[in-house]
Amino acid sequence: MRIARYTTGDDPAYGIVQGDPGTEVITPLAGDPLYVGLQPSGAGPVMLEDVRLLAPVIPRSKIVAIGKNYADHAREMGGEVPELPLMFFKPNTAVVGPYDPVVLPAGSTEVSYEGELAVVIKTITKGVKAENAAECIYGYTVANDVTARDWQRTDGQWARAKGFDTSCPLGPWIETELDTADLSILTTLDGVVKQDGTTADMVHGIGAILEHASAAFTLLPGDVILTGTPAGVGLVEAGQQVTVEIQGIGSLTNTFVRR
Repeated sequence: MRIARYTTGDDPAYGIVQGDPGTEVITPLAGDPLYVGLQPSGAGPVMLEDVRLLAPVIPRSKIVAIGKNYADHAREMGGEVPELPLMFFKPNTAVVGPYDPVVLPAGSTEVSYEGELAVVIKTITKGVKAENAAECIYGYTVANDVTARDWQRTDGQWARAKGFDTSCPLGPWIETELDTADLSILTTLDGVVKQDGTTADMVHGIGAILEHASAAFTLLPGDVILTGTPAGVGLVEAGQQVTVEIQGIGSLTNTFVRR
């Protein structure tokens, strides 16, 4: 099931997306289904092409991201895969949606894209075991873990490099039923393929990530887990467009700007 957050010009709404590409229809829901369930609002359906898609979730608490979770990416960054999942936070103020601009931060000259599979948490989660992690997952969406590489090098820790405003595009919707064992992740820069990977190459699987994260801190409904990126990351300039496409979910496109 595909659950979108969208607007027709009024307040944000939620709905179920159905249909084939080009003819998708949204059935409006009464509220955020994470909290009120899948209750139809009673309003008539709207065509997907007539709405503006928003980030499908704004984390109430946090975004937990996993670094160097693909061996080929770890090598291209000049390091080895960590023995345990390498975790860092991005704030919820980093989130933007499909086609929203990503604003290159003043003072950084090396900003990079990172296409990733994102996991949306369903329930209050603490101390979950890997084999039970699926019970805590609401669904999956596409993410771009935008990173200021020069700040990442100079700061030593990654809060500024990974957490600046607009550095976490999410979308186009949440897919609630998905086998994530072997999904293609394709990232293009102005239509040129830069990343071509698969979730099968994750070093630490989603279950292991949730077990490791929830051992340290409580995950709340709506929290987002970024699961790492395959090789092929690179720099992006103002005016360029990045699209991340994940099999079984869809694509997320954003243009980078400087203000």
